[in-house]
Amino acid sequence: MFTVENYIDSIEVHLEKQSGLVVDQLQKIFSYPFSKDIEVLDFTAFIEPTRFELSVIMFSMDKEANEVFNEGSDSTVFAGSEDVLQEVEYHQMNDSQLDTFFDFHEQNEEILISKEQNLFAQWFKRCWEKAGGASLDLPSYFTLHDSDDSLDLKNNCWVDAEEKWS
Repeated sequence: MFTVENYIDSIEVHLEKQSGLVVDQLQKIFSYPFSKDIEVLDFTAFIEPTRFELSVIMFSMDKEANEVFNEGSDSTVFAGSEDVLQEVEYHQMNDSQLDTFFDFHEQNEEILISKEQNLFAQWFKRCWEKAGGASLDLPSYFTLHDSDDSLDLKNNCWVDAEEKWS
């Protein structure tokens, strides 16, 4: 009933519907005058697999993995976090099919998790590039929340999440 290809294709279709919104939001973020204390932009995706929802938040960070905040000392610069995408559906499923789907997902977990992670990351990278992210002077990464790996958006390579702080 379910196949890996059909599931991944469905995610891709749903993500593409959000591309324009993400590009617009990224262009807005890229126009911010970033604080000199910001050393890394960390775009983190939060996945809610039981509801098939995705959200993405940009965190401005320093090299010690601390979020940089604008504590009111300079109102002319940006520091903090910013929503890039708020809880959108990345796959649709009838409630009557959920148990069967989750059994399918569990049986194919190794393949699916890798494909999902790569699909989310490459989709976001395309949006980031279209929005002009390559022209940023700041290192930028895409991470799935609680993942050990991050996609270096400038160099298009996966790195251990800890490497982005060195």
